[in-house]
Amino acid sequence: LQLVESGGGLVQPGGSLRLSCAASGFTFSSSTLSWARQAPGKGLEWVSGIYSDGSTDYLESTKGRFTISRDNAKNTVYLQMNSLKADDTAVYYCGIGGRVDFHSWGQGTQVTVSS
Repeated sequence: LQLVESGGGLVQPGGSLRLSCAASGFTFSSSTLSWARQAPGKGLEWVSGIYSDGSTDYLESTKGRFTISRDNAKNTVYLQMNSLKADDTAVYYCGIGGRVDFHSWGQGTQVTVSS
């Protein structure tokens, strides 16, 4: 089982980034996938999830700004992040499961929002 995140970087407040997560080693199309993040000095925080039927769920503070999507043909899940704020600065991880059973995340990708 492997999940590899990419797409992080440094962006100014109000900017956008698109994270990608390439998955392998499990039945991607029938799995719930999520993104979570860990800010400096804080614990892991679930951010967004997408179910096998395409329905989505979001952390309240990211609703309207973040969009999760999946491409089952490419075994890839995405997180489009718009209107980024300094509070969004964190290492972002993708993993299997939803809000309460998130597990098996990858190595993460750093997102820094700063002017």
